[in-house]
Amino acid sequence: MELDYLLDFMARLAANNTTAWMAGHRPDYQRARAACTELVRQVLAQAAATDPDLAALTPADVLFRLHKNDRAHRDPEPYKRRMGAGLKRGGRHAPRAGYYLAIQPGGRSWLGAGTFHPTPAMLAAIRQEIHYNAAEFHRQRQAPELLRYFPAGLDTTGPQLTRPPRGYAAADPDLAWLRLKTFGLNHFYPDADVLAPDFVAQVVAGIAAARPFVDFLNEALPETL
Repeated sequence: MELDYLLDFMARLAANNTTAWMAGHRPDYQRARAACTELVRQVLAQAAATDPDLAALTPADVLFRLHKNDRAHRDPEPYKRRMGAGLKRGGRHAPRAGYYLAIQPGGRSWLGAGTFHPTPAMLAAIRQEIHYNAAEFHRQRQAPELLRYFPAGLDTTGPQLTRPPRGYAAADPDLAWLRLKTFGLNHFYPDADVLAPDFVAQVVAGIAAARPFVDFLNEALPETL
């Protein structure tokens, strides 16, 4: 597994993020993609024992495209600066909570857990579950094993409502959580950790630590979303 090559390729792409450069380095991209594919294959194989929802997945089900599909008009870069995957039942775009693994040089490689771009229907279901089952929500987000791997806890720095969600009172004791538009946990890896022999084991350990919280979110989501 050539994770050193993957990091090097992503660093070179960041410095030459054009379609012309990519066209001239297609074999390099394919070699880097193969390294990422093998990483994801190993993570899925080992993490299936931790979360059976991952057992039937293949790298093709979960790997994201490198090309920016929804590039903003003023964004001149056609390619992402990371290569990664969305590990969840149904594949990378399934409307569920799950895990996200990305490789990006400069200490930006990342394991995420939760849901980072929930639809309005997903948000409504999660907020309702927090409102009805607040004690379990707080137990899961404060679980010692979760915080050992994700010490910052649930990320509250992302987008959120300025007012209470429709149907919730301004005096609701959980308003700070109900206003969130994303429910995710983050763990970043220095490049040295990505290159360490136990990197896959570290990722799998993070998935195991986050699974109860991810399960809490998914229990709130109807299968029809």
